[in-house]
Amino acid sequence: MKLVNYHQVKAEPVTEEGAKDTTIAWALSERDGVPNFSMRIFRIQPGGYTPLHSHSWEHEVFVIGGEGILVDEGKEHRLKAGDIALVSPQEQHHFKNDGDQTWEFLCLVPNDRR
Repeated sequence: MKLVNYHQVKAEPVTEEGAKDTTIAWALSERDGVPNFSMRIFRIQPGGYTPLHSHSWEHEVFVIGGEGILVDEGKEHRLKAGDIALVSPQEQHHFKNDGDQTWEFLCLVPNDRR
């Protein structure tokens, strides 16, 4: 078992090309013995964003605080605290914070990402 407050999970900068002012914290992952899905915490600062990309696995997203825009297949969707989103496999997407406070969300992905 692992018990931790999400504020205590170590965050690291997202360093992929096309990212700006974004951190990722691996709350639960294979390193913790989780067999199927990893839970990540993203924090995007005002004016920040993740890279535009696509891949073969889905994302399950739950917004903790703040708000921003999920760009999915070129369409913009505003997300705020309490909102849930599914990004399906192969959909080109990215997250951007156009607000004035940190945008925090959980993002779950399968461990077997191929």
